[in-house]
Amino acid sequence: MVSANKEMAAFCFDTLVAHYNSEDAPPAAFDEGQHPLFVTWKKVVNDGEPRLRGCIGTLEARYLINGFRDYALTSALRDRRFPPIQAKELPYLECTVSILADYEAADHYLDWEVGKHGIIIEFIDPDHNTRRSATYLPEVAAHEGWTKTEAIDSLIRKAGYNGLITESLRKRLQLTRYQSTLFTMSYSEYVSYVKETRGEAPFINGVKPHRH
Repeated sequence: MVSANKEMAAFCFDTLVAHYNSEDAPPAAFDEGQHPLFVTWKKVVNDGEPRLRGCIGTLEARYLINGFRDYALTSALRDRRFPPIQAKELPYLECTVSILADYEAADHYLDWEVGKHGIIIEFIDPDHNTRRSATYLPEVAAHEGWTKTEAIDSLIRKAGYNGLITESLRKRLQLTRYQSTLFTMSYSEYVSYVKETRGEAPFINGVKPHRH
């Protein structure tokens, strides 16, 4: 099992920095392999709790280097819930990389543990007869302080269902649970990492040098 690590998080920062500089990112410093993965960007404002700025990934296995390259940018620039991250926000960002594993079909919608499992739900929307699905990573329900039912109901909404949430709808959900490893790196940690490994601080067009 490959675990998420700091090289992967640094590569996501490298990818975003390279995008703003219109250049290629340095080569990845981790081993290739195929795994489902997610990239989450959060922004720290006024030293408060980091706020979600973008989170997109894939539940299908992808080669890690291309996967992190794609999703670092997609989650930063194309998460429909947020405006694209701008270069000037970089010093306030933190990046979390997640690698998913241990997919299991759950027996029912409560057959998982908050804080341990990520969950994927799939169901037929009774109002439109369309198939809907959505996922939360393992840390989401715990971070929000949700019960299992609250997490499920929120996920039903995330999947795009706007009708009444009934117990019979919950019972019809197909739920897959999974686990993940994750690694979180702040921008200042990224700057330190680049100085250590490359001997100089990252340069970003339009961003003043980072000072503590």
